[in-house]
Amino acid sequence: MKCVICKQGDTHPGYATVSLEREGVTLVIKKVPAQVCQNCGEEYLDETTTSYLLTRMEDAVNTGVQVDVRQFVAA
Repeated sequence: MKCVICKQGDTHPGYATVSLEREGVTLVIKKVPAQVCQNCGEEYLDETTTSYLLTRMEDAVNTGVQVDVRQFVAA
Protein backbone atom coordinates (compact mmCIF):
# COMPACT_ATOMS: atom_id res chain seq x y z
CA MET A 1 0.00 0.00 0.00
CA LYS A 2 1.10 3.59 -0.53
CA CYS A 3 2.04 5.47 2.62
CA VAL A 4 -0.61 8.03 3.55
CA ILE A 5 1.95 10.17 5.38
CA CYS A 6 4.72 10.75 2.83
CA LYS A 7 2.72 9.61 -0.23
CA GLN A 8 5.99 8.43 -1.75
CA GLY A 9 6.85 5.04 -0.30
CA ASP A 10 5.25 1.65 -0.34
CA THR A 11 4.81 -0.35 2.85
CA HIS A 12 6.35 -3.74 3.50
CA PRO A 13 6.12 -6.24 6.36
CA GLY A 14 8.26 -5.32 9.35
CA TYR A 15 8.14 -4.65 13.06
CA ALA A 16 7.31 -1.70 15.30
CA THR A 17 7.76 -0.79 18.93
CA VAL A 18 4.44 0.45 20.31
CA SER A 19 4.11 2.63 23.43
CA LEU A 20 0.72 3.01 25.09
CA GLU A 21 -0.16 5.23 28.06
CA ARG A 22 -3.36 5.25 30.11
CA GLU A 23 -4.26 6.15 33.69
CA GLY A 24 -0.63 6.43 34.78
CA VAL A 25 0.35 3.13 33.12
CA THR A 26 2.99 2.96 30.39
CA LEU A 27 3.15 -0.20 28.30
CA VAL A 28 5.85 -0.72 25.67
CA ILE A 29 5.56 -3.69 23.33
CA LYS A 30 8.46 -4.57 21.03
CA LYS A 31 8.54 -6.54 17.77
CA VAL A 32 4.90 -5.82 16.89
CA PRO A 33 4.13 -6.97 13.33
CA ALA A 34 3.40 -3.95 11.15
CA GLN A 35 3.46 -2.61 7.65
CA VAL A 36 6.35 -0.14 7.47
CA CYS A 37 6.89 2.56 4.85
CA GLN A 38 10.21 2.03 3.11
CA ASN A 39 10.54 5.79 2.57
CA CYS A 40 9.58 7.52 5.83
CA GLY A 41 9.31 4.63 8.31
CA GLU A 42 5.65 5.21 9.23
CA GLU A 43 4.20 2.08 10.83
CA TYR A 44 0.71 0.68 10.24
CA LEU A 45 -0.94 -1.95 12.44
CA ASP A 46 -3.86 -4.11 11.39
CA GLU A 47 -7.12 -4.27 13.34
CA THR A 48 -6.41 -7.66 14.94
CA THR A 49 -3.00 -6.54 16.23
CA THR A 50 -4.42 -3.26 17.52
CA SER A 51 -7.19 -5.09 19.38
CA TYR A 52 -4.62 -7.43 20.93
CA LEU A 53 -2.48 -4.50 22.11
CA LEU A 54 -5.46 -2.69 23.63
CA THR A 55 -6.40 -5.86 25.52
CA ARG A 56 -2.84 -6.12 26.90
CA MET A 57 -3.11 -2.48 27.98
CA GLU A 58 -6.39 -3.16 29.76
CA ASP A 59 -4.71 -6.07 31.58
CA ALA A 60 -1.82 -3.84 32.66
CA VAL A 61 -4.19 -1.15 33.97
CA ASN A 62 -6.23 -3.72 35.89
CA THR A 63 -3.16 -5.26 37.56
CA GLY A 64 -1.79 -1.90 38.71
CA VAL A 65 1.42 -1.97 36.68
CA GLN A 66 3.11 1.42 36.27
CA VAL A 67 5.66 0.57 33.55
CA ASP A 68 5.88 -2.66 31.61
CA VAL A 69 8.04 -3.60 28.62
CA ARG A 70 7.07 -6.73 26.72
CA GLN A 71 7.81 -8.50 23.48
CA PHE A 72 4.85 -9.16 21.18
CA VAL A 73 3.46 -12.68 21.40
CA ALA A 74 0.67 -13.54 18.98
CA ALA A 75 -2.51 -14.81 20.56
